[in-house]
Amino acid sequence: VAMGPGKAELLAHIAATGSITAAARKMKMSYRRAWLLIADLNGCFKTPVVETAKGGKGGGGGAALTPFGADLLKRYRAMMAKTQRAIAADFKSVAEHLA
Repeated sequence: VAMGPGKAELLAHIAATGSITAAARKMKMSYRRAWLLIADLNGCFKTPVVETAKGGKGGGGGAALTPFGADLLKRYRAMMAKTQRAIAADFKSVAEHLA
């Protein structure tokens, strides 16, 4: 799966913090796991989703969504909202039968 809720959340945190480390921390995941998810995302698309800058002794590294990455996150959120609206009535009907 190229994109899902976990990857969307990770992208949102990277956009907000400018840091893979901070984004991973907010999601209570390891930096390595976050980095692997980003590598997977960048590998799934023709255009990178996240760009990183290496830090040095004094830090200065960071991460940011590319314009494509920002658009991908926006479109993913829109698709999820449309899906939720489309199934709302069926979900409500089924939920009425829950014990």
